[in-house]
Amino acid sequence: MNHSITPADLQRLTSEGGCQVIDVREPVEHAEEHILGTLLIPLAQLESRCGEIDKDKAVVVLCRAGTRGQQAQAKLQAKGFGDVKNLEGGILAWKAAGLPIEASSRKGLPLMQQVQLIIGLGVLTGSILALTIDPLFALIPAFFGAGLTLAGSTGWCGLVLLLAKMPWNNAACASKNSCCR
Repeated sequence: MNHSITPADLQRLTSEGGCQVIDVREPVEHAEEHILGTLLIPLAQLESRCGEIDKDKAVVVLCRAGTRGQQAQAKLQAKGFGDVKNLEGGILAWKAAGLPIEASSRKGLPLMQQVQLIIGLGVLTGSILALTIDPLFALIPAFFGAGLTLAGSTGWCGLVLLLAKMPWNNAACASKNSCCR
């Protein structure tokens, strides 16, 4: 059984009403841009909110590039959902295929760019402090290095989850046409 779906196949399937599409990104990501008609259930809430998903209907999960979608797919299959597919390449592939998205005029820094800024500033600051004040400040870049190693090896990034909860990233649903809660 193929556990992924291409953007073109997903567009065809949704136009026929043949599936439900679950966006597992964070609310701020969804508010910036999303595929119309998707149900927003962030990955961290998926297990507690899977009752909102019809087990008798095909499910397609999507994220930014596909990694969180694979995690969501595994979680739903473990909860007894049979036909669950992951959108290959996530919303990035959807956009690259020239398929329609609803985009917000809101201009904020994407979560991953915020993560990169914080880690970069933390490493730079820790390194400068270690070189000029006290070598123990080298623990700061070491901390960020450990976090990056964890994120790279597991696909889980605590800093993204923390940043998603920050007030500047709390976005109300930007569209009446989108099923976000």
